Amino acid sequence: MTTAVVNPATGGDGGHSAVAARAENVVKAYGEGETRVAALDGVSVDIEQGVFTAIMGPSGSGKSTLMHCLAGLDTVSSGRIWIGGTEITGLKDKRLTKLRRDHVGFIFQAFNLLPTLNAIENITLPMDIAGRKPEQEWLRRVIDTVGLGERLKHRPNQLSGGQQQRVAVARALAARPDIIFGDEPTGNLDSRAGAEVLQFLRRSVDELGQTIVMVTHDPVAAAYANRIIFLADGQIVDEMRDPTADRVLDRMRGFDGQGRTS
Repeated sequence: MTTAVVNPATGGDGGHSAVAARAENVVKAYGEGETRVAALDGVSVDIEQGVFTAIMGPSGSGKSTLMHCLAGLDTVSSGRIWIGGTEITGLKDKRLTKLRRDHVGFIFQAFNLLPTLNAIENITLPMDIAGRKPEQEWLRRVIDTVGLGERLKHRPNQLSGGQQQRVAVARALAARPDIIFGDEPTGNLDSRAGAEVLQFLRRSVDELGQTIVMVTHDPVAAAYANRIIFLADGQIVDEMRDPTADRVLDRMRGFDGQGRTS
């Protein structure tokens, strides 16, 4: 895959969308010598602002590793990573932690809600820890987008799985991060609850201008995205715009023909 040359510091060259995150020639390897395994093998990709991007591929293809490296949760063996205009490769831990806190949101399979706090307290918790007050108008828009207005005083054990994940989505959105990363965010939900959460993620892109990167193995979930990046053996092998579940499934079957599973 060839990638348009975009200046990460300025976010574009006039002919391309601004870039929320970027990987350039990224290698992530484990082990040495004969035992060396490259989870990522020379990956270059731009993540566009205001776009819902899904990352897919067979088990062991490097999709979660790519997301973790883009998000600054894992280091790279070589290559460079930017979040917005800031190169994070080589950043000291304190600066990287601050950048993640101020600019990045996360949604994972496990909802990671505190059982002693109600929904609104869980939503604002990261900002409370950072000593920041939420923007009330933005917070109201987020709560409206995820449809939690009548559940804000409920604790996690009083909410369904889908409602708990909506709280987790709202928590990620509430701090108004530049980019949100989701690692199989609907993996623990039934199909109906999963569809609800995906619709809220889609709305957050369309109505709130959010940038989302989601790792998923599910063609139906991936079809909510604007763009899909396909990985195999640590390399980007394909890309799809405006996907449908059927097109994604057909593409994933191509991996099965090589003896891999999704």
